[in-house]
Amino acid sequence: MKIPAMTVVALTTLLLFVLTVLVSFDTPFHWVFYLTVLGQAMVIWMVYKVLTDDYSTKKTFRQGYEDRPLTEDLE
Repeated sequence: MKIPAMTVVALTTLLLFVLTVLVSFDTPFHWVFYLTVLGQAMVIWMVYKVLTDDYSTKKTFRQGYEDRPLTEDLE
């Protein structure tokens, strides 16, 4: 089964958020330690997955970014 890159990003973010919450509730050290090691491994996996993701687009830099499109026409 192929896991999409954004799912890996979401799972890694969720794990690290849960780890932060557990630390604030004085969770035993061994749980925090093992989840931290797992989180570090997931960050490496996440970076690999994002960088090797087969994503392509037909947009160019001249068209602007998706969150801030250009208002003028650059032809």
